[in-house]
Amino acid sequence: MALPLPSTTLTMKLIIQIPCYNEAETLPQTVAELPTAVPGIDCIELLVIDDGSTDDTVPVARACGVQHIISHRRNMGLARAFQNGLDACLRLGADIIVNTDADNQYPGRYIPELVAPVLAQQADIVIANRQIDQIAHFSPLKRLLQKLGSWTVRTVSGTDVPDAPSGFRAYSREAALRLNILTQFSYTLDTIIQAGKMGLTIVSIPVQTNGPTRPSRLQRSMGHFIKAQAGTIVRLYAFYEPLRTFTYASLPFLTVGALLWLRFFYFWFIGERGIGRFTQSITFGTGLILVGMLIFLFGIQADITSKHRQLTQETLYRLKKLELGGPPSDSPDQPDA
Repeated sequence: MALPLPSTTLTMKLIIQIPCYNEAETLPQTVAELPTAVPGIDCIELLVIDDGSTDDTVPVARACGVQHIISHRRNMGLARAFQNGLDACLRLGADIIVNTDADNQYPGRYIPELVAPVLAQQADIVIANRQIDQIAHFSPLKRLLQKLGSWTVRTVSGTDVPDAPSGFRAYSREAALRLNILTQFSYTLDTIIQAGKMGLTIVSIPVQTNGPTRPSRLQRSMGHFIKAQAGTIVRLYAFYEPLRTFTYASLPFLTVGALLWLRFFYFWFIGERGIGRFTQSITFGTGLILVGMLIFLFGIQADITSKHRQLTQETLYRLKKLELGGPPSDSPDQPDA
């Protein structure tokens, strides 16, 4: 009599991570709206990243039935909380990771739609499109800036993401293993640019958002938000495209220097008297050309360095896969420095 073959059915585990900083008031409503069952998912667990809260966020999370809690001893910022959450989800054996906000901005009913492209292996990352034009509490200026920022991110990353700052996202395990947050302000733009440069597939789904429950803690003012987001985009573009970045930076110096040289030689060829008064064009032109060449050479050096960075990134991915690809941790509470 033939023995029955062992089951090859794979279980799919979804972990919904919620970064929190003093979210005791809004967390219960957020958790209450999260789905308890999703088609194609066998196990759903919740993870709260307590980023140094001084209120009752942790006791409230436990009372809400959150299975896993990471606690930072001090506030370390959203980007660090997000990265630590990803690492914890991987360690806990997540196949898909959904990130949502604790202020209940994103309705939990969209999570099945968010994870569906990942389940179907059609996407590595799925980002909720909040449809900025339909958000009533956004001012016309904020809508314009959001659209401009998303267009800039699409251009820099080579992706087609209509709502780049959206934090309501689903990540495959493979995508989570490859992403490493490099900035301190926010992970949203960082992960899109990284994913685009690494060739990960990103898709978007339209969602409706809930009304605001509190002022944004990430956006202290419009000026601060613009400065932080613009700095993140420029820094990441230079990180992934160093030769192109330094070439662009050198062009104004090379162009103006060449024009000054042409000015001198023009007057020299037409036999302009008093040619000595045009020698300043040669002096300043030579200086500008030398500065432009130095910037370009820095770009070549940075490009060579970036190749080493790619090798380091691949090594880190393999190390993370070995470290975080093992059996899930049994400890739900993991304090962090």
